[in-house]
Amino acid sequence: MAEKDTHHVVEIPVDQEHQNNNKVLLLSNMFEAIEDHPLTEISESPGHLLLLKLWQREENLFAKRIARKETRLGSIKSELFQLASFFFIFHGFFLTLLFTSWAKAQQAQNGPVAVCKIWWVPSMVSLCTSLVFVLLVQVKLQRYWKVWEQLQRERNDSRGVGRCVQELRMKGASFDLSKEPVNGKKMKSSSVEIKWKVVTLFSHYLLTVCLVCFTGLAFPISKFVLCGL
Repeated sequence: MAEKDTHHVVEIPVDQEHQNNNKVLLLSNMFEAIEDHPLTEISESPGHLLLLKLWQREENLFAKRIARKETRLGSIKSELFQLASFFFIFHGFFLTLLFTSWAKAQQAQNGPVAVCKIWWVPSMVSLCTSLVFVLLVQVKLQRYWKVWEQLQRERNDSRGVGRCVQELRMKGASFDLSKEPVNGKKMKSSSVEIKWKVVTLFSHYLLTVCLVCFTGLAFPISKFVLCGL
């Protein structure tokens, strides 16, 4: 029994020494990994560290500009919705007035003939008012798509800077300092751009086209209503 107790007493310090050696080995491996990490290499290289800070600052500026442009697009969408709503509200109110005038004219002796002779007056009022709405909508749409194109450029430039920052963090000191961010926009052939230009313009200004068509249909409504044709 005495020999067994002595054997156990001797094993305990050996196990502790083995565990301590493992801890020291793990710590040394961790320090070596940290020293070999690309971020450590960047922190030790003034040129790479400065480039990383500049690109990170540029990323933040891009993010702020993108947020402002997205907010601007949202406000323009709201303004377009309001203009389109007012356009159709006006025509609803206008048609109500026409039917009211027609109903009163039917009760008068020569009312229908007199009202029919001046059908072009309400038609011109409808046309001029509609053209004002169409012009305002067209201006808002042009501004919207201008901001949208600027937003796409900002996003492409931001992606280019983001890729460079990621590559710099991965490569560390081996990163080429002369490298510049590349625009992320895909190149398209001129033939493809010309082919789809008309379709793109039509899709961009579809709202204006719809309002113009509705204005053309609304112009003769006064004659149909007042003259009973």
